[in-house]
Amino acid sequence: MKKNNFAANILQRNDIAIVYLNGYLDAHSAPQLEDEINELIKNNQNNIIFEFSNLEYISSAGLGVFMTFIEQIRDLGGDLKLSNMTEKVQTVFDLLGFNILFEIYNTLDEAVNKFNSTKL
Repeated sequence: MKKNNFAANILQRNDIAIVYLNGYLDAHSAPQLEDEINELIKNNQNNIIFEFSNLEYISSAGLGVFMTFIEQIRDLGGDLKLSNMTEKVQTVFDLLGFNILFEIYNTLDEAVNKFNSTKL
């Protein structure tokens, strides 16, 4: 995979949008992810899980995307949850204190189950 490659593939699981992140999320690819999230919000998809297992790198610009949307999505009654981070990406989130702002799960199923359990 070339360093500049990035992809965000979205699958629906009931009322949850699962965004599979692949490649390098940096200043060049962050606008692409912003567009994807804006589209989800426009379509009232406010419960979003980001799946990180294939994300190789995240820069400060990539981290900024999550900060940009977390409050807006929560104000709309939804939430962002993060799952399957590689150790390298998890370390970046932890060092910046993002693990306090975001719910981070080891598996996608754990994140899905958390959304489902809050609806009861």
